[in-house]
Amino acid sequence: MLSQLRPTAVWHYFEEIMRIPRPSKHEGKISAYLQKFGLDNGLETLHDDLGNVLIRKPAFPGYEHSQGVCLQAHMDMVCEKNGDKVFDFLKDSIQPIIDGEWLTADGTTLGADDGIGVAAILAILADKTIEHGPLEALFTVDEETGLTGAAGLSTEWLKSDILLNFDDEDEGEFCIGCAGGIDTTVAIDYNTCYCQPGVSAFRVKISGLKGGHSGDDINKGLGNANKMLTRILWNATKLFNIGLARIDGGNLRNAIAREAWANVVVDKGKEQEFKAMVAQFSEQLKFEFRSTEPDLSIDLNSIEVPQLIIDKDTQQKLLDALFACAHGVLAMSREIPNFVETSTNLASVKMDEKQIHVATSQRSSVESAKHAAAQKIEATFRMIGAHVSHGDGYPGWTPNPSSRVLKVGVDTYKSMFGHDPVVRAIHAGLECGLIGEKYPKMDMISYGPTLRGVHSPDERIEIKTVQMFWDLTLQILKNLK
Repeated sequence: MLSQLRPTAVWHYFEEIMRIPRPSKHEGKISAYLQKFGLDNGLETLHDDLGNVLIRKPAFPGYEHSQGVCLQAHMDMVCEKNGDKVFDFLKDSIQPIIDGEWLTADGTTLGADDGIGVAAILAILADKTIEHGPLEALFTVDEETGLTGAAGLSTEWLKSDILLNFDDEDEGEFCIGCAGGIDTTVAIDYNTCYCQPGVSAFRVKISGLKGGHSGDDINKGLGNANKMLTRILWNATKLFNIGLARIDGGNLRNAIAREAWANVVVDKGKEQEFKAMVAQFSEQLKFEFRSTEPDLSIDLNSIEVPQLIIDKDTQQKLLDALFACAHGVLAMSREIPNFVETSTNLASVKMDEKQIHVATSQRSSVESAKHAAAQKIEATFRMIGAHVSHGDGYPGWTPNPSSRVLKVGVDTYKSMFGHDPVVRAIHAGLECGLIGEKYPKMDMISYGPTLRGVHSPDERIEIKTVQMFWDLTLQILKNLK
């Protein structure tokens, strides 16, 4: 259905990619597809034990002495869907929908982050008429859940002097720096006890939120379903003898939680008061988030009384810690106007038979502030006796305003479109930080077409900007001679 869109080759490969399941840490099929593509096109094709793929294409005649350029994108995608959507990301194909000037998907993430970057690189590799110097195409795995592909990249693999990363989400801008990040995870032991007679059971559910990227969207005033649900439950414990049987919210560490629910029990005779309290908080939250979350829904439905509930001591400690847990912007930059320096995301709350698991992520363009933010979350949960651990984290990418490829990019953009592009650093994490750590002399920029709602089922790409991105890339490659 995308054959009507331009540039034809880019949309052709993007449509092929949408048919290939590629959740983070499950990139075997897309990695095999990329390797086959390289070999079918007679290009030098390498892969490593992680699943990263590197394809080399010789220079166009006359460009043999140009600096080598690496085109880079990640092959995995965030897998989020609406609660009522039946979809298996390990088996099913993404179902695209053209909605006016935008392309989106039917109830799931689209995978344009970063499938459109992968598709553009494939179109360049397959085209024998494009003028460019020696090319390398680097496709990495697991960018979305840990950047482990870039982290495990060999320091002997790349030969290029310049890297063009295709993972930015705003046409008309060049990114030259990004925040570093770290994950903080929590495990809380709990016991269960039998539900006493004389109670009614309800499910409280938060839905309809936009979600979004925990870096780029963290300063947009979006709602976090985990925080909203906790606020209701924490206040309910002050007014009623509620028991918590189950809690579940959010999914991915790098996505703001869109949905959350909890099963609770309330003493019989208190049902109407409990319903009134939830309705009151529903009105309050809808008013507070009226401009950023117009589709917020807070539902309360009767359910069958559960056999077991969480012990009261753990229940209160959990709700205290979740309510106190920081979420959102922690500090703005003192040097760059309107730029988020440090933030944290309360990503998910899940339960198994023995523990409650809380996943959070912290970001900062200041390394020490990144670790301080993680320690702040650690301190919050250590006060209730939880087990807290931190991931290895990843480094930020320090801006280089004197970059040659940046100058070529800016000059090319201005000559093509008649105005200056925006040059900025972003609060999201990019693989450029890890690649730059391994290849410190690599000159890098990141750019791409316009995407919105990434990491959520609202993900969409502005169709016309793909042509602009494509034309700009071909001209940059030509001008880097």
